Amino acid sequence: MSTGTTRLTMSQALVRWLTAQMTEIDGQCVPLFAGVFCIFGHGNVTCLSEALAAVQDRLPTWRGQNEQSMAWAAIGFAKAKRQRQVMIATSSIGPGR
Repeated sequence: MSTGTTRLTMSQALVRWLTAQMTEIDGQCVPLFAGVFCIFGHGNVTCLSEALAAVQDRLPTWRGQNEQSMAWAAIGFAKAKRQRQVMIATSSIGPGR
């Protein structure tokens, strides 16, 4: 008898959860998270980037140049969308920081 368990990495589970979040805008159901800004470093390269690549059609990913610019872009997007949709910003700093 199969239990129906799906095995995922933490990053795959996180991305699955992010893509499942929806909001209603003007009577239409749209994704809450419109996309991801990433700086790929240690943890993002080996885990999160692979999970994001698998859902690129539903959760687009853009490479950021620095954390501050990603944060400002995400804030601007949320303001433009009247905070009904938001962007994700993630980075991975090196060890020891």
